Amino acid sequence: MKKVAIIGIQGVPANYGGFETLAENLIGKNGSPEISYTVFCSSKDVAEKRNTYKGAVLKYISLRANGIQSILYDIISLCRSICGYDVILILGTSGCLFLPVFRLFCRKKVIVNIDGIEHQREKWGKFARWFLRISEVTAVKFADIIITDNEGIQDYVRGSYGKEAELIAYGGDHVLRMVNEKQEKEILNKYNITSGQYAISVCRIEPENNCHITLDAFTQAGEHLVFIGNWNQNNYGKELQKKYSAFAHIIMLDPIYDLDILYVLRKHSLYYIHGHSAGGTNPSLVEAMFCGCNVFAYDCRYNRYTTGNKAHYFHNAEDLASKISANEGDNSQTMVRIARQRYLWGVIARQYESLY
Repeated sequence: MKKVAIIGIQGVPANYGGFETLAENLIGKNGSPEISYTVFCSSKDVAEKRNTYKGAVLKYISLRANGIQSILYDIISLCRSICGYDVILILGTSGCLFLPVFRLFCRKKVIVNIDGIEHQREKWGKFARWFLRISEVTAVKFADIIITDNEGIQDYVRGSYGKEAELIAYGGDHVLRMVNEKQEKEILNKYNITSGQYAISVCRIEPENNCHITLDAFTQAGEHLVFIGNWNQNNYGKELQKKYSAFAHIIMLDPIYDLDILYVLRKHSLYYIHGHSAGGTNPSLVEAMFCGCNVFAYDCRYNRYTTGNKAHYFHNAEDLASKISANEGDNSQTMVRIARQRYLWGVIARQYESLY
């Protein structure tokens, strides 16, 4: 039996994080009985501490998994995984500067999923970008295997480092729910929206997700929009909420973690607006595809790859507003077909296990 340690996430059960959802779907029903998982979790971020979850052993560290503490959090997780494991699966690169030291004491297989190109994200300052760049360089050099979830990131690794990365996508079929008609009506009524009469967007409120473009486009088009995100997390979100909450046809909601509610709101939308411009295969886009959404995505290579070049694409607010008003064709069934071909967790779990 292979013993695998998962490092770099807040923990499981998953709560609104892509890597957390990945970890949750590698263990449990999707995982092979021949794989024994240990997941390192943050006791500061996870509300309920458990010894095990879906067959995986959980070990806790008293630091936060995000922000500046994430570096030490990952380093301590690595130190605690030096012995007793066959494979170390690192999700993200925050603690990868420690890998040269880790390699002096542990020669077990190290696999790193580098996520998106973190050092290019607008939200980081100059020092943070430098640190993330160095962490990425170290991860690529000292890992046995690099995983990317998008062809665009795979091309980046090949072009920047001359190294071939494994391409394993992100799954989305966990969002499919069994919700009856009565429950669906209750959810729509709760948010005072009508089926097929609104667009929806779900994301972290950050500049690289182009939330301002989506909001500006819908003020121009005058169409109804339900926008779900963490508006109070930063000044960018606070300023957007202050500016656009006055528009009656724009509903700005705080994060929703209930998958039943998210499924219903996505399923009954007329359009799904995806403004992400970085990060590879974005979980929210894959999830929307499984929900049968008619997708409008920001025009970048990551989104075109994720959607098989079959969605509607926009460059700016004016472009999005005009395409909404033009009532372009429905790509929802095409999105479902692509999702079922590429983004099933059972298949993705087998791909990870083949690398162990």
